[in-house]
Amino acid sequence: MRPSIAIVGRPNVGKSALFNRIVGERLSITDETPGLTRDRIYAKGEWLGRTFNLIDTGGIDFDDAPFVHDIKSQTEIAMEEADVIVFLADVKTGITETDTMIAKMLYKTDKPVVLAINKVDDVQLKEAVYEFYALGLGDPYPISSIHGIGVGDMLDTVVRLLPDSFEEPYESDYVKLCLIGRPNVGKSSLMNTLIGQNRVIVSEIEGTTRDAIDSVFIRNDRPYVVIDTAGLRKRGKVYENAEKYSVLRALSAIERSDICLIMLDAAEGIREQDKKIAGYADDAGKAIIIIVNKWDKIEKDHRTMSHFEAEIQAHFQYLAHAPIAFISAKKGQRIDSLFPLIDNVFEQYSKRVPTSVLNDVISDAFHMNPPKTHQGGILKAYYATQVSTRPPTFVLFVNDIEWMHFSYERYLKNKLREAFGFAGTPIKIVLRKRD
Repeated sequence: MRPSIAIVGRPNVGKSALFNRIVGERLSITDETPGLTRDRIYAKGEWLGRTFNLIDTGGIDFDDAPFVHDIKSQTEIAMEEADVIVFLADVKTGITETDTMIAKMLYKTDKPVVLAINKVDDVQLKEAVYEFYALGLGDPYPISSIHGIGVGDMLDTVVRLLPDSFEEPYESDYVKLCLIGRPNVGKSSLMNTLIGQNRVIVSEIEGTTRDAIDSVFIRNDRPYVVIDTAGLRKRGKVYENAEKYSVLRALSAIERSDICLIMLDAAEGIREQDKKIAGYADDAGKAIIIIVNKWDKIEKDHRTMSHFEAEIQAHFQYLAHAPIAFISAKKGQRIDSLFPLIDNVFEQYSKRVPTSVLNDVISDAFHMNPPKTHQGGILKAYYATQVSTRPPTFVLFVNDIEWMHFSYERYLKNKLREAFGFAGTPIKIVLRKRD
């Protein structure tokens, strides 16, 4: 489980620009209009070999501006989740009353705080940074989010303050399952059915589950852990004040799991949010099983299941490897068929391929369908080896990594699936240029 860093501060001090600078992508919208970032945005960051979750928050303001109450609530959750907090202020405006109030909020968190003073684009502005010692948060770091000035020095300190490690509480033979999906798709009902006891409140009211709950159980002499999460909400609803559950916890639960059970509602059909939720699990490199719940609530004929499967494949083309199960969690229908599916996917997720056989498959793939010219050259593969499992990850040594077209990489993954299975699990191919 990765540690977390939250960036907090007033509106328009450059939090999103700093976020983008650290993660190296323009994931947050940056604009001169104050208050543009209304909900938290998450991404994986890395510095000095340490990886972490980075949280971008909406600006904290204590006026009566639109969304202020919701933004403040979300920022408080982000600060609660974070291991280290970066408090960003603006050198050009100096210390404001809001900065002072935010500093008082940070005192109460008992978390490490790094004070960064943004927009120090000119050497002449450095003297103005000393004013911020008055906030009582230690040495202020002068930075420029836009130009990257001073960001490295600040990150050196932030990374030193991160906890050393998170211990994995379960042995490697435990199958860690994560139930994810929109609110009210039946995650709690399925969890109760899987573990055989009512340890989670089941309610028709959306958002009853406020936290992630681990439940350990044994079935057929095999240990399982089920991590139940609250339903992931649309962006427009995620910062409701009553919603004391954060998306970050769901993402952390995904990260801790081996297999994500993505739950769909058969009665409601596939929604746009379902695809976003599945994307979280796929991006995290987790094995995936798609579960269509409430199958008892719809009228069926001999074509209903195949039609629903076709719809899933159309909406989730990137999850063609994921098996699909149709169940009724509330009535316990078809639950017994889930465990053989889970066990098989876990074995595929943990599979290791002999190097000699792997190279034969890669060589045959190149001979059957040679790469075409891309970026001015033709890709050649010299050697392949599997470097890890969960997910299966392969290093392919080539003449030039720039000459691999994404469609050819997809072709190679399909060939690996044909040869070795890998049902339900993503495959990673890492390219290395042969010296």
